[in-house]
Amino acid sequence: MVNVVHDANSYQHQDRVAVKRALISVSDKTGLLELAQALVNTGVEIVSTGSTAATMRDAGYPVTEVSTVTGFPESLDGRVKTLHPGVHAGLLADLRLQEHRDQLLDLGIEAFELAVVNLYPFRETVASGADAATVIENIDIGGPALVRASAKNHANIAIAVSPARYPEIISALASGGTTLAQRVALATEAFAHTAAYDRAVAGWFAAQEGNSALPSELSIEALRVSELRYGENSHQAAALYKSPGGNGIAQARLLHGKEMSYNNYVDADAALRAAYDFSEPAVAIIKHANPCGIAIASESTSDPIADAHLRAHECDPVSAFGGVIAANRPVTLGMANAVKDIFTEVLVAPSFHEDALAVLTTKKNLRLLQLPDDYNRETHELRQVSGGFLMQSTDVVSSRATVPWTLVAGEEADATTLADLEFAWIACRAVKSNGILLAHNGAAVGVGMGQVNRVDSCRLAAERAGERALGAVAASDAFFPFADGLQVLLDAGVSAVVQPGGSIRDQDVIDAAHTAGITMYFTGERHFFH
Repeated sequence: MVNVVHDANSYQHQDRVAVKRALISVSDKTGLLELAQALVNTGVEIVSTGSTAATMRDAGYPVTEVSTVTGFPESLDGRVKTLHPGVHAGLLADLRLQEHRDQLLDLGIEAFELAVVNLYPFRETVASGADAATVIENIDIGGPALVRASAKNHANIAIAVSPARYPEIISALASGGTTLAQRVALATEAFAHTAAYDRAVAGWFAAQEGNSALPSELSIEALRVSELRYGENSHQAAALYKSPGGNGIAQARLLHGKEMSYNNYVDADAALRAAYDFSEPAVAIIKHANPCGIAIASESTSDPIADAHLRAHECDPVSAFGGVIAANRPVTLGMANAVKDIFTEVLVAPSFHEDALAVLTTKKNLRLLQLPDDYNRETHELRQVSGGFLMQSTDVVSSRATVPWTLVAGEEADATTLADLEFAWIACRAVKSNGILLAHNGAAVGVGMGQVNRVDSCRLAAERAGERALGAVAASDAFFPFADGLQVLLDAGVSAVVQPGGSIRDQDVIDAAHTAGITMYFTGERHFFH
């Protein structure tokens, strides 16, 4: 050890610290016995608590109970175990300072060179639907104190908060101790761990207020997992961050192809959301966050996901070039054979048949992403604005059974037309506003998106549909402020329209539909998407 005066500016760090004594207190017992074996093999004294100590002792490893160190029994149903100077002085003593070493000697306290701590499973308890009393009991108090103390004193002690770090610790034991670089990295992870834990607890308490669907305080937690080549443009820096417990595009596994780019992730997420708007087999093709094709297929067909892809691609083959495809069913050989001949940036799906993978992996520039098994959509969305964030519940299209439609013009649609109207209404949610989508037989045939007036969106949708507009149905994400936009669709030959309604000129629009002899429904629900 280096003897220095008590001056922070003159601290001298020693690189390697040999481990003689370790404190272990973990809820997650993964890898615990392998770590205990390595510690015992290198002559390290293990001090431990409760079930952690029992697990190691039952496996035959010598363990010193923390109550022996503190001279005080675990109490209050385990709420008080390690909150004692006998423990924390051993964690916090700066052994670079002679006066600290002298005080430990006077107090009869031994220092620790390693702490292995992970916290009560608070998030898991919340996710299980446990009652409030059980959730509160899983708020760890002593654990975060141990972690923070050890991380602060990283000059003298290593702190591991994850079983993923155990192999590194075991290797360090064999090499004579932990290095300063290792201890700094471990301390960084430890402080992030306790900060994230506190955010989760604060978020749960905020949600208990019950006066709003949204919390009064917002905590954002994410871990950087990869730096991307660049952002939306080549001069912008970018990285991917994963939310703990998340099961979305950020957690998808790259099976083949180059690393994902920033724009790949944005488009893949938009494609997923569009495809998973449907319960039927569905495929969405996205370009610059907008759909250039969406289609569904019947489960009764021989290869429904291949059929859905074929008809989605037919919507706008020109725009589909270089697009991103999402499927809400496993990718089959039939779909793979169709995709391989189309330049595609990304194909994301819940899984891929082996023969489909064999075909698709011959395309070196095609990225294949497999979703996590428990993929689910977020219930809320965040958007950064200057100085803060916007938060909202995720937009989900209500079924006609939940929010009934109102027939405002023409005859009640037959079953086939009504099915197409329902498809168009759901698919239109994925279109950037102002959004118009024309559909026929469960597939988009023309999309008008992102225009600053609805008339232009109608013209764009009709132009892209061409002759396919004749007899198709149309959906509008928001009301027609005037009859002129509807008239564009009528001139193109649409047979039925679904829209939210709610304009002060609704009657003008209804009259135009009556005059043309088409069916029109109001949903009473808008689906702007910016």
